[in-house]
Amino acid sequence: MHYTEKLDAIRHYIYNMFSNDSTGHDYYHMERVARMARTIAEQEGANRFIAEAAAWIHDVGDRKLFSDSANEINKLNEFLLTINCTPDQLNQIKAAARDVSFSKGRIPMTQEGKIVQDADRLDAIGAIGIARTFAYGGSKEQLIWDNNSKDNTSVQHFYDKLLKLKDLMNTSSAREIAKERHSFMENYLDQFFHEW
Repeated sequence: MHYTEKLDAIRHYIYNMFSNDSTGHDYYHMERVARMARTIAEQEGANRFIAEAAAWIHDVGDRKLFSDSANEINKLNEFLLTINCTPDQLNQIKAAARDVSFSKGRIPMTQEGKIVQDADRLDAIGAIGIARTFAYGGSKEQLIWDNNSKDNTSVQHFYDKLLKLKDLMNTSSAREIAKERHSFMENYLDQFFHEW
C-alpha cells in the first residue's frame, strides 16, 4: 500500500473516531494538525509520511478524551498494522505522537515528533485556538471568566498555556507562524477585557 493510501485510511479511521467531538479535539482539528505537520515537514526536510501520520493520530488515547486510553491505543496499533505499516513505520509514528501533549511537558526526541508538537500547538493559538478554548471550556462547564476566581475559567487558560506556546515552538517554520497568531490572541484579550 502506497503511503498516500495509508494516510487516506488513517484519515478515515480518525474521522470515525472524532467526527462528533465537541471539545475542540474534533476531526477538523486533526485535519489541520496533519496539514500543518506535512507543510512543516516539507520545509524542515523531515519524513513527511511519519509526521503527517503521527499528526492524524496524536490525540488517540488522550486521557482527557478517552475513558480507556490504553484500549484505544491498542486498537490503533492493530489498525496501523492492518494497513501495512511496517514495524519500523509503526515505531516512528508512535514515537512522533508520544510526547506531543503540552501537559506532559516534554520535547519529542524525533524531528517528526517536534513537528507534530509544533503543528498541534499552532492549532491551539490564533483565531482557531480561541474558538477551541471556549468550545473545550463549555464542554467542561467552565466559566468564561470570573473576576473573583480566575481558576478553571476559559480565559485563564490563555495565561496558563496558550500565551506560552509561541516561545515553545521547536522549528523555525512554526516560530514564524506562531508570531502572528500570538499577536492576534493578545489583541483579542485586550478587547475582551475592554468589553468585560
